[in-house]
Amino acid sequence: MVRVRFAPSPTGSLHLGNALAAVANRAFADEHGGALVLRIDDTDAARNEPGGEAAILDDLAWLGVGWDEGPVRQSDRGGLYRDAAERLLAAGRASHDDGAIRFDAERRPTLLRADGTATYQLASVVDDVELRITHVIRAKDHLPNMPLQVELMRALGAEPPEFVHFGLILGEDGGKLSKRHGVSSLADLREAGIPAEAVQAYLRELGLPRGNVHLDLRRLRRLAVESIAAMSDEELAARAEAPVAIVPALRGARDLAEAREAARVVLEPEPARLDASARPTLDRFRELRAAANGSLDAEGARAIVRELKAVGGDLHALRVALTGRDRGPELWAILAALPQDETLRRVDAAL
Repeated sequence: MVRVRFAPSPTGSLHLGNALAAVANRAFADEHGGALVLRIDDTDAARNEPGGEAAILDDLAWLGVGWDEGPVRQSDRGGLYRDAAERLLAAGRASHDDGAIRFDAERRPTLLRADGTATYQLASVVDDVELRITHVIRAKDHLPNMPLQVELMRALGAEPPEFVHFGLILGEDGGKLSKRHGVSSLADLREAGIPAEAVQAYLRELGLPRGNVHLDLRRLRRLAVESIAAMSDEELAARAEAPVAIVPALRGARDLAEAREAARVVLEPEPARLDASARPTLDRFRELRAAANGSLDAEGARAIVRELKAVGGDLHALRVALTGRDRGPELWAILAALPQDETLRRVDAAL
């Protein structure tokens, strides 16, 4: 049976490259009827961040990547690593060195530190063996680790899994992906309002790139627009933290951050005071809106905007009266989103 693992360190929100590894391992397990083990590589206490594991679990849930076993925490498995080190000592494949245990290989890498904790190399190898991992699918920055890990596995009497290394996600300028490129982690993408469906679709499109790839923010944003378009009114309202009634004003948003801002524009108008020049437009609007008794559908709202435009109405003044702002959702969408009494109240207040 195919068994793969996703093994992040608890250092905070997942980097986009780690998210690609999570999606790739989940997809590989699903395609082969296998299992995905979630392992938390927390042997390096100096790098672990408070709340780092919780952030990873939250990211995976948001991204829609589930796992079949785990989370397995390396910090809970020290006995396994010490036993493996003792076996290597007994076999003459390791030796003591200033309280630490080192593997007798070309560079004599440390297996157990002087405080008895395992290093990444030993813990990773022991876990891959003990968890019966058949395929290790990870980014190619781990490629230099493979020869030592294979040698360690064989020294422990185990057959190595199949290794698959894929390219890195780089910034648009070819540099290491970081905050200076706008986004580098799932937390950044969430803050930017990119829906999880768009992120997962983008990562699935990348698959297992043979070479490095540059982050394509334009493609991500196109997928965000498509994801929002595919949402039901109820889903979009929930994601924008807004009532379903104002969804017409949210539909033009390119991401969820824009949708939330559109909701704020409609629901939280700024104070507006208009001079007498706006009165003819607002009076005519008042007549049209009162005649369309009750709520407005999209066509009814567009008809009012067309009528005002035909008589040379000041549509900007109407927008300011309703929202207190110069910009925002399309005017017809604001009309369709607001109840009649609230619409007329705002017009009266502006005058």
